[in-house]
Amino acid sequence: MDHVTSAPAADTRPGAIVRHCRQVFLWPVYLLPLGGDGRVQDHAESLLRSPENHGIWQEVADEFTGDPSQFHERHYGEFVTFLPPVQRFLYGQGVGKSVRGGYGESPIRVLRRSDVAAMRVTLSRAAAPVTLGIAHVDLYLFYDTDIAILVVEVLADDLPLSTVQDLMFRVGRAYPAYWEPDGSGGHCPALVEWIGHGGAVLACSDYENRQKYLEFVCRHRSPAIAAHWEFLMQPLVPHYSDAKGLLRYRQLEYYRMPMMAYLALEDHGHLTHAERMRLALALAPGEHIASPQLSERQIQDFEARFCLDNVHDGPLSHAAAARFMTCGHALVVTGDAHDPAFAHAERGTLGAFRHQHFLVFLVAHFHKAALQMFSDQLAGAVNRLDVRDYLAVQAFRADTRLALETFLRFTHRYWFLEVSRQEQARELFSLCRRHLDLDRLYDDVRQEVQDMSQYLEAEAGRRQNETMMRLTVVTAFGLVGTVATGFLGMNLFSHSEQPPEVKLAIFFTVFVPTAILTLYTIGKSRRLSEFLDALSDEKSGGWTVTRAFLAIWWPRKLRK
Repeated sequence: MDHVTSAPAADTRPGAIVRHCRQVFLWPVYLLPLGGDGRVQDHAESLLRSPENHGIWQEVADEFTGDPSQFHERHYGEFVTFLPPVQRFLYGQGVGKSVRGGYGESPIRVLRRSDVAAMRVTLSRAAAPVTLGIAHVDLYLFYDTDIAILVVEVLADDLPLSTVQDLMFRVGRAYPAYWEPDGSGGHCPALVEWIGHGGAVLACSDYENRQKYLEFVCRHRSPAIAAHWEFLMQPLVPHYSDAKGLLRYRQLEYYRMPMMAYLALEDHGHLTHAERMRLALALAPGEHIASPQLSERQIQDFEARFCLDNVHDGPLSHAAAARFMTCGHALVVTGDAHDPAFAHAERGTLGAFRHQHFLVFLVAHFHKAALQMFSDQLAGAVNRLDVRDYLAVQAFRADTRLALETFLRFTHRYWFLEVSRQEQARELFSLCRRHLDLDRLYDDVRQEVQDMSQYLEAEAGRRQNETMMRLTVVTAFGLVGTVATGFLGMNLFSHSEQPPEVKLAIFFTVFVPTAILTLYTIGKSRRLSEFLDALSDEKSGGWTVTRAFLAIWWPRKLRK
């Protein structure tokens, strides 16, 4: 479906008409590990081979491995935008060849479902439905990382700006935060429907089903997922759902999905300052002359903190003025619909928005989702730790080792401080990273990993010290027996003439009591160590030594 035309807007200002819009919703979710044995995770392969898939998700053909005659200029422009390490991450290197030291195939695999043709949205009960075409529904899976990102791109033509703002504000919500007095989900559309190619409704939202969400949270201490989003993820199923499925997922953070928007306006210059602020922050529509409810500092610093004005780099750059605005959660690009450099689908801003800018936004949110996943896994490992349970300590040690290995691979394979030297892509990535606070989140996770590692090192040192203490005590108390047996070996008693049965009896007569005494000494080694400490202290009195000696046999009575 190419585009859908909406009814004309009540506000007829040129800046209030969006001639073409694209919205891309990204939903990062945490996939539960397939196994706890530390194996490298390949969720894409597991999903494709899953009997529940039934061909719903198919792998997207890579332009880099297909027919070179189908490799277009936009593919080349997208590739050269990024630095070599990022190129290897996004596209791989030497696919199908044996490259010594190379990365091989890309660690990103993209699956696509093609059964959904349109999204029909009823923003409020009194509003007429708005139908948006589906450009694609993709699922991005990352090798060796329990992260999946659902990507839904929708498009429409000739929409009122207020409608576009309301779509940006309401559509990408995994579940309602509250309910309005009329029973509708707070800040959610009244109804969202997925439409198939034949016009049939494949699934619809259930934001108004308050009892479902209340009961689910009460039972599972986890939010329920709206029915239409749950349908789009099938055969993946929510973690606490009763549905059967090999791959299970759960929400990572805020219920509102990250979103990108491209707006080609009738007259870009007629946008008011308040409208730009609402677009940048993905706020609900309001009066075009009124500023949103923000602090004075946010209003004054709006241009510097959220905006990037640039000219498109390319052959059509002579008139391609566009404004890029991002708050981290949303990335919005606005420009003039009549500017060919802005509206060109291959070499203009629209083409860059759907490819280079999308990948910049995807990498930034993948970083955030992966770091949140690590934090969740570390918290779970600590919660399962019980220092009184030997098996729990061993499991914690294994979890920590696995976390260290996985975080190390993530740092060297996926973590980038910059992705491009081209000004536009570099500045956009920098803005997204700053608003998402990725550096602080990375430092927090790294500190958590280091704390767990230091705990294990301290625990290993403590156990080693205890072992040395036990060996020292056994050696000290075994010294008496060693001296005695040394005298016995000085021909005081001659058993050389005795028959073998007598020699064997003598051996076991000495061996059994010695073994029992050694084992008993090891069992009492901690208290024997305290007794030796008291005995070696010149300032300790007789009662202290006597008490330490008696504590070896009656520790409970002398505990105080």
